Amino acid sequence: MTEPGAVTIHEGDNLDVLAGFADASFTLIYLDPPFNTGRVQTKAVETARSTTPSPRRPDVVRRGFHGREYERLVGDLRAYDDRFDDYWGFLEPRLAEAWRLLADDGTLYLHLDYREAHYAKVLLDAMFGRDHFLNELIWAYDYGAKTRKRWPTKHDTILVYVKDPARYFFDSEEVDREPYMAPGLVPAEKAARGKLPTDVWWHTIVPTTGREKTGYPTQKPEGILRRIVQASSRPGGRVLDFFAGSGTTGAVASALGRDAVLVDANPEAIEIMRRRMPHATVRPRP
Repeated sequence: MTEPGAVTIHEGDNLDVLAGFADASFTLIYLDPPFNTGRVQTKAVETARSTTPSPRRPDVVRRGFHGREYERLVGDLRAYDDRFDDYWGFLEPRLAEAWRLLADDGTLYLHLDYREAHYAKVLLDAMFGRDHFLNELIWAYDYGAKTRKRWPTKHDTILVYVKDPARYFFDSEEVDREPYMAPGLVPAEKAARGKLPTDVWWHTIVPTTGREKTGYPTQKPEGILRRIVQASSRPGGRVLDFFAGSGTTGAVASALGRDAVLVDANPEAIEIMRRRMPHATVRPRP
């Protein structure tokens, strides 16, 4: 049985907390920031959005992340959509910090919905370089109400970037496999083992009466995070999630023998994580 990894929970503004972490200290960073939907969804999401946007740090972006192209792109997008500056003014410095904290063999997963994924892909290409882009993952689910006025929206997007395209860690052998859609077309041995997932992941949301349910409104299913942690980190490695919410990243990473660092400013999230991971060390606001 795998020895559980350590979990450390930090309560506070993530940008302030991240400043205390050493460069290149995490192999895997998963981020599920509040989606820029243009409407208040829940108390938890509203709390995350209400954080005062940190000032832009063009010196960081300009020196490290293809700054000239990036600054021009930001200006163009801000002129196109006046909501852009509020959301990306909040998110941009946090992404720059994530990149600083990522080890040379590390991978960044950014989980967004369809409203921001296209902006994010272009911006991250400009910030980090197109050659650092690894995958666009589509998490597809089929649950909840469906409009009849357009194609119902039932997917999220996870953008995957690697710190060094020549050195990143990826272990496909450790990933949970999934059933073949047409098992009769492959040998019985292959059908029994299952197939390696592609970049489209069919996975249910957190069941309302399931074991995983914490009551946190933006909770993501363990199956999605387990696949990410298995593929892009080693046992004993360090995993970071600084929009931690219900703590799914930490719960999964710890169960797989990784050490997790979680950050959130919402007291409700901190309390849920305390109950979910009683072995965690909690560091309150300074």
